[in-house]
Amino acid sequence: MKNDRFEELQKEASILLVEDDPDHEELAMRALSKHGVANKVFVARDGAEAIDFLFGGNLNALPEVVLLDLNLPKVSGLEVLRRIRESPLTHTLPVVILTSSDEEADLARSYELGVNSYIRKPVNFTEFAEAIRQLGAYWLVLNQSPPKKRSA
Repeated sequence: MKNDRFEELQKEASILLVEDDPDHEELAMRALSKHGVANKVFVARDGAEAIDFLFGGNLNALPEVVLLDLNLPKVSGLEVLRRIRESPLTHTLPVVILTSSDEEADLARSYELGVNSYIRKPVNFTEFAEAIRQLGAYWLVLNQSPPKKRSA
């Protein structure tokens, strides 16, 4: 099922934030803005929306990085990660797990599935804002992403 609100937006996407908690979404957006991350941020509020965003539209306009929560409705974050890694068009897409889960099994499974980084969300806003600032600086400025694969 295609989600039309993403089709138009995908053309300029730089960051895909996959977060179902509106408070965490707002904190992430405020932290990115506060630290001058000017890249366009798109939000998928469940795993199904994330999959639709990544695979349901223009595959030539993938984000630079996916910030992915694990505990999502409809489709889990681990399943989203598995789908990203199994597709030839997205298997090198940088994915950062940004979650409140402290389950060792989630950490281990994320790395087994090929996550690039696993970060536990700090409870304190100042620490959370700093974590987001560092994520933005690293993944959008310092890191050199692999070349984007083009769909046929």
